[in-house]
Amino acid sequence: MLTLLSSFARADQLSEYQIKAGFLYNFATFTEWPQSVGNNLKLCIYGQDPFGKSIYDLDNKAVGKRLLTVRSDNSAAIDNCHIVFIATSAHAEITTITNKFKGKPILFVADSPNATEQGVALNMIKKNNRMVFEANLSAARKNGLAISSRLLQMATKVVR
Repeated sequence: MLTLLSSFARADQLSEYQIKAGFLYNFATFTEWPQSVGNNLKLCIYGQDPFGKSIYDLDNKAVGKRLLTVRSDNSAAIDNCHIVFIATSAHAEITTITNKFKGKPILFVADSPNATEQGVALNMIKKNNRMVFEANLSAARKNGLAISSRLLQMATKVVR
């Protein structure tokens, strides 16, 4: 896993959102989901989709014993999603969204300044020309999710 994340973080030939799509996949892989989630993980984009076609490379990929499906409709019925990427266009809504769905098995991810302080479990940021991420362990736990310690070791900041 460490190799995969670091290779994504340094890949000059990949676009920023191709790298972020790779991070999303790794986040899904290194999150422990409750049994109630079932056999499918639904990844939704909330706000204006910044990924374009690159996010669909994750569609129908295996995440452990589960299958990842991608939905990029702006309406994104969040209560039917397991991973929600909150796009920068919806930054102003982060706190409202994360509070509304607190306690549901949803992994909220963003790429906005201070998103971990607003209730997002994982936040991707560009630092020194590399893609890194911060983690809010408390936000994940409140939603019944456990983030692997192996993933947390790679975070630049962990809010407990």
